[in-house]
Amino acid sequence: MQNLLKRILSVAVIVVLVILAFKYCQFKKEDDSTIDYNTNLIQQQIVNVGKLVVTEGHFSEVITYKNQQKYLMNMVSFEKKALVVVNANVTVAYDLHKMKYDIDEKNKTITILNIPKEEITINPDIQFYDVEQSKLNPFTGDDYNKINKSVKANLAKKIEKSSLKSNAQNRLISELSKILILTNSMGWKLQYNGKTIESDTDFNQDLKL
Repeated sequence: MQNLLKRILSVAVIVVLVILAFKYCQFKKEDDSTIDYNTNLIQQQIVNVGKLVVTEGHFSEVITYKNQQKYLMNMVSFEKKALVVVNANVTVAYDLHKMKYDIDEKNKTITILNIPKEEITINPDIQFYDVEQSKLNPFTGDDYNKINKSVKANLAKKIEKSSLKSNAQNRLISELSKILILTNSMGWKLQYNGKTIESDTDFNQDLKL
């Protein structure tokens, strides 16, 4: 009788151990599944954010181009000049397909390793008015190249003084904030430049583009 009780007790212990082992494995499986789900969700969000963010602006300017050719010890000169009207479309773009990041599943941390620099494109429409020239000093391709170079240099200065670049960066932060919102909602951390990003303000302070 005593041996029978021992056998029953041994079988009961084995059954309990098997149930506990099964529950543990099931828990681990669910936990791993949750991590996989979270990681896939974050990766999908980053893919959605990974696009070309473009901010457009329009600039205008009017310049007068002059050039002189002198002959006979500068006693005779031939001048050419023109009124140049410029209308330019300018774009500031961030190609977030080029953004580099790392996903640390164990520590539930997303680290943005690199954000691409802005790409500025200037497309000027140049019109010439009141053109004056002579056969001894006509307009040539070199003049047009000088004018085009000067126009782009002036526009670059205007862009720096305008709000176009800051508006473009605000749009960039708006896109990156979508990752921040998701990581916060899932209990993950978002890091950039060695710091934990907790708000849009942190992005503004820590972005070094």
